[in-house]
Amino acid sequence: MTELDHRVRGVDHVAFPTFDPAGTVRFYRDVLGFPVVHSICAAGWGPEEHPDFVHFFFDIGNDDRIAFFYYFGTDPSVGGAPGARGDAYARFGADVPEFFVRSRHLAIHVESEQDLLEYRRRLDDSEWPVQMQIRHETIESIYTHDPNGYFFEITRAMRPVTPQEDLDANLTIDALLDVVGAPEPSFGKLLARKAELIVERAADWAAAPR
Repeated sequence: MTELDHRVRGVDHVAFPTFDPAGTVRFYRDVLGFPVVHSICAAGWGPEEHPDFVHFFFDIGNDDRIAFFYYFGTDPSVGGAPGARGDAYARFGADVPEFFVRSRHLAIHVESEQDLLEYRRRLDDSEWPVQMQIRHETIESIYTHDPNGYFFEITRAMRPVTPQEDLDANLTIDALLDVVGAPEPSFGKLLARKAELIVERAADWAAAPR
């Protein structure tokens, strides 16, 4: 496959709805210290039935932002049945596994363990204490839920990711695409297909200039 040139420079912003703008501002600005850097006030937008709203942005570093929409007069029940698990955008019923509910999350990164622990201190002193602190593979992360029910992660790298791991990631994805395109995909089939790809490509790797 021809490799396309990479022209983007990161995330401009990610945006979510909120039913609790006051809590959202307390969490991101007053607890975490992310300044408000932009807002849009609009009397409707697009179709006639679009409600009035405020769209506001927090700086999360590196010219990246997290943003929220607050729609005036919108009933929180539009986000799902009261008490349902999940966030303001997508609620899940009791039959959905917890791991699936928690898979929807935003992760932002810091440079050091000291920085990670500082954000842990800020959260633990707030209404939204850290719920988990986990080391997995190459990163260490803290997790909580923001006032909207969004699962939120702050992470730091414990070591650099190696070129060999990048190669392994591409092998995994190529194998995954092959397996999910066939009947009854499984983790075992993924590993078997990945092994086949390693054998198929080994000669090319050996012949590549070093």
